[in-house]
Amino acid sequence: MTRTSARGFTLIEVLVALGIVAVALLAGLKATGSLSRNADRQTLSMLGQMCADNELIRLRLRRQLPDIGNSQVECIQAGRTMQVEMQVKTTPNPNFRRVDARVLSQGEFVLQVSTVMGRN
Repeated sequence: MTRTSARGFTLIEVLVALGIVAVALLAGLKATGSLSRNADRQTLSMLGQMCADNELIRLRLRRQLPDIGNSQVECIQAGRTMQVEMQVKTTPNPNFRRVDARVLSQGEFVLQVSTVMGRN
């Protein structure tokens, strides 16, 4: 009787291969999650920019110097509700005012836009 040797993988080899595949899949999953979070953050930043720009344009369209002080406006963009905190300050030149628009989403800071407005 002749005995033929069986060909195949040992249990150790299979476990090592499974470990390598698991590490590769975990790295891919982590990268996908990171890309998804970055896309959400970029979307939120873009929507916040729109809210801030809308409020600054609203002030410019009044065609007069904005009143000094603080105000808060609610802004809805793409189904998300954000708060725009407007802060108007004096400048050394009385013909200009500094305007800061700070955007928050669910109480978390999104972005801030600052500009100077003058008499029209």
